[in-house]
Amino acid sequence: MTSDTDSAIAAIFADLAQKFGLSRPAGFCFAAIWRAAMAPTADDLTQICGLSRSGVSVALKELRAWGLVDVARSPGNRRDFFVAPADPWEVARRIIAERQRRDLAPVFERLQDLGAQQEDTRLTDLTAVFEAANAFTAALARQDAADLSALMGADLADADDTSGGSGRKKKKKKKNEAR
Repeated sequence: MTSDTDSAIAAIFADLAQKFGLSRPAGFCFAAIWRAAMAPTADDLTQICGLSRSGVSVALKELRAWGLVDVARSPGNRRDFFVAPADPWEVARRIIAERQRRDLAPVFERLQDLGAQQEDTRLTDLTAVFEAANAFTAALARQDAADLSALMGADLADADDTSGGSGRKKKKKKKNEAR
């Protein structure tokens, strides 16, 4: 990979991080850790990402709180090395779990508490929607990476390819109505 490709991938991860509720520096650090051939240290990440040491420390704390990176130790070395799951489906599963825990579950609990205080059919209906969304995302978060991939239809493209087709739908030819 070229450094232009690495920079483009890091920028994509930084953009995605913001959309999922993480900081841009956390996205840059995650990209560097996820793509690294050997687990980087915090000092390595400052050089790779071009962030300050304190910025890297905050980003790593954020990534560890989300369960997206773990600390690995090397015998005889006191430095912390950072690793991330290699499987993108495992990363997706962890993000789903954390979004459910941080976002959906607290809103659902607040709605339940409010619904217990007053009877309002619209509030009851809204609580039911959040209960379903909370249960659904909690169920997704409990899946292992392979099951999550299958559940989300990622293996459908592979199934189309094994059937002898190209995985693309054929266009129907229009009949000439003016004969």
